[in-house]
Order: sequence, then C-alpha cells, then structure tokens
Amino acid sequence: MEIYLPIAEISQNIFFLLSIGYIAGVLSGMFGVGGGFLTTPILILSGVPPAVAVGSEANHIVGSSLTGFLNYFRRKNVDIVMGTILLLGGVIGSATGVFLFRLLSIKGRIEEVISFTYILFLGFVGIYMLYESLKTRKKKKSGNLMKLHVHSWMHGLPFRIKFRRSKLYISIIPPLLISYIIGILAAIMGVGGGFILVPAMIYLLGMSTQVVIGTSLMQVLFVSITSTVMHAYVNQTVDIILSGLLLVGGVLGVQMGALIVQRISGEVLRMLLGIIIISLCMFLVSKLVIDPRFIFILDLL
Repeated sequence: MEIYLPIAEISQNIFFLLSIGYIAGVLSGMFGVGGGFLTTPILILSGVPPAVAVGSEANHIVGSSLTGFLNYFRRKNVDIVMGTILLLGGVIGSATGVFLFRLLSIKGRIEEVISFTYILFLGFVGIYMLYESLKTRKKKKSGNLMKLHVHSWMHGLPFRIKFRRSKLYISIIPPLLISYIIGILAAIMGVGGGFILVPAMIYLLGMSTQVVIGTSLMQVLFVSITSTVMHAYVNQTVDIILSGLLLVGGVLGVQMGALIVQRISGEVLRMLLGIIIISLCMFLVSKLVIDPRFIFILDLL
C-alpha cells in the first residue's frame, strides 16, 4: 500500500515507512539516540529528496525521543542539570545549523555536504565506540578494569559545578561546546545528534551509560523541536505525512528499546551501537563509489 508524500513529491510504501520508524524507535530507547543517523540515509536512498528527509526526520525524532525521555525520567536516570546545559548549547547550535543548511541549499551543495558529513562522523564515532567497548570488555575479563575517561585539561577549566546525578565536578564549558557543535550537525544532517553526543558524554565527560541515555534523549528532544520548527519556517521542507508515519512506528519501537536496555550491560550496548554505525557508514560509502551504470545493469538482469 503506497501513499503520496506532498512535500517530497513521491509515493512510498506505508509499511516501509512504519518499519524504519519502528527500528529507529528501538535504537532510541536502547542507546539514547534519535535514530536519525539511520532513517535519514535510508529515506534519501529510497528516493526522498535530502532536504525533505532532513526536515521531516527532525519532526519524527521529537516523538520518539519524548517517549524515551519520559521512560528514563521515571526511573530517575536523567541528569537534569547536565541536560539543561547541553540543551542550551544544542539549541543555539541547531539555529546556526538551520541557517547554514539554507545557505548550502541556495548554493546547490546540500546533498554532497550531507553525504560526506554522514560518512565522516559515522566512521569516526563507530570505530572509536567499537574499539573502546572491546577494550573495556577485555580488561573486565582479565580483572583489570579501566576507567572510561581520565582527567585532562578539560577538567581544569573554570566555571566548574557539581553534577550530582552523574557524580561529576567539571566545567560547563566542554558540555556547552560539545552540544553546540552537535546542534549544528543535527540541523544539517537531520539527526538528533545522539550518536555523537552519547560517545562524547561517556568518553570525554565520564558519565555512566545508564544516565547518559536518558540525559542524551533530553537534549535530543529539545534540539529536534528547534530544528523542526526552523526547518518548517525557514526551508519549508517538513513533510507532515512522512513525519507522522515515522512517528507512529517510532513511538512503538522506543518502548521495546527501553525494555531491551535493562537486560544488556553498558559495554555491550556501546559495542552494538558501534557495529550499527560502522555498518551504515560502509553502506553509504558503497553507494558513493559504485558506478551507477553497474547498478543499472544489475537491475536489468
């Protein structure tokens, strides 16, 4: 059964859109990410214009991340103070990213920027997460546990405050800077930014995995709201039908993800997320390097 998407100006299978929304929801509940790093490339590869995929996915992320955030908030696995600081930087970065998106669209470079940005960040984050999770797992088996982070120059910066839920005493400058950069990337790439924010919170700030997921969803939620409103107003690229179908699947999926995460350890979660990110990155690279004439020949066969 197909449905016409008025802003994207194409028809898509309803069950296909519900399915990728559901998968994104499961990932959101498990890893504290919005799921946009998975669904946005899939939408683009299925024929949805990149600008519409980015704008519409931001709207879908709002629904799935809200459901996940409320689940973790009820379990008291959200650092509200850290989340507020991340939110401040993320909203400002998101506004900056939307205007950069508009500028790149006018110059006709937005498709190339989205593709290469995805490959660059997915590759780096995925490889780093997989490496660190395997290293932690090996140390645990040998009985010589390692710390996820060590004190560096960042911990000597001014404006330090206590984050009681995360058991940290650090400067607010690193979280603000990290969230600002992620806000820009979120607006340009059509993601919540969680796939970058979660590793940064774990390895740079030293937060525990359980608190990271709920806190990340808080930031992803409000940054996505900002991106959605601004994409709709500035770029007119939000397809409400596309977003609605993704949202229905996402709300259902996030419940399953929240149940799964209770049965899996922190390092296994990081390893799984790293594998998923690397796999998606390799798929995107293959789409860029394979000769289109070869794909056409395969379709004829």
